[in-house]
Amino acid sequence: MNTNPQEQAFLDNYNIHDYDVPLTSVDTVIFTIIDEKVQVLITKRKDFPFKDQWAIPGGFIDINHDKSIEATALRKLKEKTGYQVPYLEQLGAIGNGFRDPRGWSVTVTYFALVNAEDVSYEDDSRWCEIDDEGNISEELAFDHNELVVEAFQRLRSKAQYTTIALHVLPEKFTLSELQQSFEIILGGKLNKSGFRRRIIKGNVVEEVEGESKQTATRKAQLYRKSEDEDLHFYMREIYAK
Repeated sequence: MNTNPQEQAFLDNYNIHDYDVPLTSVDTVIFTIIDEKVQVLITKRKDFPFKDQWAIPGGFIDINHDKSIEATALRKLKEKTGYQVPYLEQLGAIGNGFRDPRGWSVTVTYFALVNAEDVSYEDDSRWCEIDDEGNISEELAFDHNELVVEAFQRLRSKAQYTTIALHVLPEKFTLSELQQSFEIILGGKLNKSGFRRRIIKGNVVEEVEGESKQTATRKAQLYRKSEDEDLHFYMREIYAK
């Protein structure tokens, strides 16, 4: 970036500490499906404020190492889950003078989807079920209960017109398992033939040649996510009944 001499002189003498700076963090709601329920990863805080209370994973931005807000989110997720999450989306930002007892704070919120079997975490973390409105049974630190509800509403909305539910599945899955993941997120049943036409027509999955999975009644063809198909958008929304 080119700057003129006057501007460069201004920047050389500028002190960012001349102004009050809010606490700035990144928090991520991590979703998965376990036992046919949408669940969220929560972690127990080790320090004050809210020491020993459950919270969603997050932390402060490291301005010396994090090149972006998303880099902060990915770093914290790697610390908490042990691997690179397949889907991450920024939800929004919230800031005020009362969400954190330490003072004025801003957090940028993300949500992520993972397959639970791929996640490794320490004893201070666990999965917690949410209800059909996105409410979690634990009283979380800060305003994290509200953030979970907001993230779940976004997830459910996007499941109506995208293939976002693919990201809670293992690498190989059946079409029935894919439909079930959508139904769990949407909170109802989908028409089987209509759902399969939607998926096949969108070219979002491909058959795993020569591989199948034994179900209760038959062998079912295994599929995987098509290459370069992180998120497919549909013109029409689907609604569960």
